[in-house]
Amino acid sequence: MDKRNELKKRRIIFALVWVLSLVLISFYAGPVSYGFFYAVTLLPVISFLYASLVFFFFKTYQELESRNVVCGQQVPYLFVLRNEGVYPFSGIKVRLYSFFSYVESMDEDTEYEVLRGDKYIFQTNLVCKYRGEYEVGIKEVEVTDFLRLFTLRYKVRSTLSVVVKPKISNIAQLTSVEDLMGVMQRSGAAAHTEPDVLTRDYQPGDPIHRISWKMSAREQKLKVRLQTGEEKQGIVLLGDTKRYYKEIKEYLPLESKMLEIMVSLGHYMATNNMPFTACLGQGGRGLLGVEGIRDFESYYRAVSDVWFREEDRLAVTMKTLLDNGMLLRSKLIFGVLHEMNDEIMYMTIQLSDAGIPVIWYVVTQEDCLQYIKQSNERRKIIVIPVEAQPDGRL
Repeated sequence: MDKRNELKKRRIIFALVWVLSLVLISFYAGPVSYGFFYAVTLLPVISFLYASLVFFFFKTYQELESRNVVCGQQVPYLFVLRNEGVYPFSGIKVRLYSFFSYVESMDEDTEYEVLRGDKYIFQTNLVCKYRGEYEVGIKEVEVTDFLRLFTLRYKVRSTLSVVVKPKISNIAQLTSVEDLMGVMQRSGAAAHTEPDVLTRDYQPGDPIHRISWKMSAREQKLKVRLQTGEEKQGIVLLGDTKRYYKEIKEYLPLESKMLEIMVSLGHYMATNNMPFTACLGQGGRGLLGVEGIRDFESYYRAVSDVWFREEDRLAVTMKTLLDNGMLLRSKLIFGVLHEMNDEIMYMTIQLSDAGIPVIWYVVTQEDCLQYIKQSNERRKIIVIPVEAQPDGRL
């Protein structure tokens, strides 16, 4: 704002000087008054032409060591400013793509002066903030004329595009499940005596006495009652793949943080020999089993390639996995989402009442108090702000 005010002030002053020169030639004709008038009139034209020459003779070059990078990691970055004209240039600034990435030790307010045939070499590091594919580095060159009346901006012809993978946060301890261990052990001991409140679709070979005729009549298909602990197989990791916002500046930080949490959870479980199955899309698509650290690389690639879509709904995914019995056979369920709602909470309560612990990591700036109040020893809702580090919160 100060720069704009200063520029506006300079233009007003110069306009007043030009009006004064016009008054002088009107009342006091002569070589001095006409010389002053032509000088004041031509100077801004010459100054503008000077700034325009930069477009033709001032070159920028930038280079990134790799197009494939990881969130938060330094990547060697080089950019060069070179004057190929016959005149020295000054009043030059470079503007960066600063929302999704930043260049270390580089100030956008720095004004460069480069002599004829000279060049300025800048070697530093570039850091990408979010997962995704976007442009980084220099966005445009800004040139101010020597009278400080005009500012011209030139779009850089060759921009840099990167593909950024989610960050892997090393989790020392998964504190969110510590107090669930006793609950899981008690659930396993009572598996043969506690009736489950949930049902699943009938499958050939299921005992007839296990059919819930009440639920079958309600849903118009055969439903089978489940026993707590029936065919408990492992851990399920659910990922919310819905795109919640239109603007990239809103959805990219959110999606990046959600994937970072999914990757970090997967890395912790893989390194600690905790087999799990990840669901990376609506309706149960993108199911991926991870038995140990040897499977983590393929899991990491799959999470990095996840596409978020407006039509995806996590509630639909949960309903599908409930109907096919996958969630009902799990020992523990993790979920990463952005918005908790009544439908998801209802299924969460059903699962926890059936003895299956459920932990939700809600990536949001909201407090989610109405759902947190419904937490108990078998279900937990943990809010993680978009810009927060997951380590210590998971």
